[in-house]
Amino acid sequence: MQEEYNKLYTIITGSKKNVVITTHRGPDGDAMGSSLALYHLLKKLEHNVQIITPNDYAYFLHWLPGNKDVIIYEESKEKCKKITEKADLIFFMDFNNIDRIADYKECVRNLSSTKILIDHHQDPDYSIADLVFSDTKSSSTAELLYKIINVLNLNHLIDIDISECLYTGILTDTGSFKYNSTTSNTHKIISDLIERGVNHSRIHDLIYDNSTIDKMRLLGYCLKNKLQTYEENNSAIISLNHEELKRFNFKKGDTEGIINYALAIKGIIFAAFIVEKDGIVKLSLRSKGNFKVNEIAKKYFNGGGHINASGGVSQLSVKETIKKLEKIINKLKIK
Repeated sequence: MQEEYNKLYTIITGSKKNVVITTHRGPDGDAMGSSLALYHLLKKLEHNVQIITPNDYAYFLHWLPGNKDVIIYEESKEKCKKITEKADLIFFMDFNNIDRIADYKECVRNLSSTKILIDHHQDPDYSIADLVFSDTKSSSTAELLYKIINVLNLNHLIDIDISECLYTGILTDTGSFKYNSTTSNTHKIISDLIERGVNHSRIHDLIYDNSTIDKMRLLGYCLKNKLQTYEENNSAIISLNHEELKRFNFKKGDTEGIINYALAIKGIIFAAFIVEKDGIVKLSLRSKGNFKVNEIAKKYFNGGGHINASGGVSQLSVKETIKKLEKIINKLKIK
């Protein structure tokens, strides 16, 4: 890897460049945290930097430093195309396959720009980038970026803005440090970020204790009316269709974390959240222990992810997707 690190160092510490940073559709805390941390770092190195996301993201991430400078491809396609065409360097953050950036991939696919992938998901597609920094043992892409910054001896550039972005990425992708991916090294990094000035309780409040009344009512509805348990197979499913989202004035981010309530039930090893958004039925899968939800996502729902946290899509209706998942659960006999 040292050769790759040397190449990256030469690229980002050299002459001023036009840089585009992008991340996967439906960006989460790690996607935005790592992207914005890199944005601030490259700005300090005097590059012309722009973040472009395929679509909008949860409102509780809009406080992140630099958020006002993010351009959303779905809302400004022509502007994004022009910026991308001029890019000397494109960073792919927090995804392992070009399809994860949806329609925006057509803007970057055939460009001669140097492409760099930084990601922690399994099975990265090395063909999509000229340089690939992949570490599936990192709790998050934000943690991996922190490590890269230190290997490049650029840690003196980590200011409060970069620290808050990195902290947010690690906090959210570790489930507030409860997932198995959290290591002693993760906590050492968090300690360093706090020493640099991160107000951890403030960030936790902005992300987790910042719900609208509609979001809380939607959660209550899910737990009372939409939670299905399969105790003989230690599984649970929560589902929502488009009309139900509309009834509760859905905004991006309102369904974040709902699946965790299903997984929190005593005895539940596997939980699924099925939701219909923008005409697409999506699944979020979570598990405990060694039960590999990424295999279910890949085999049955054209998806993937981590062993205990994955996602996918279904070509069926919400009801038919539930039936399909029930058959899978009965077949696997989850214990």
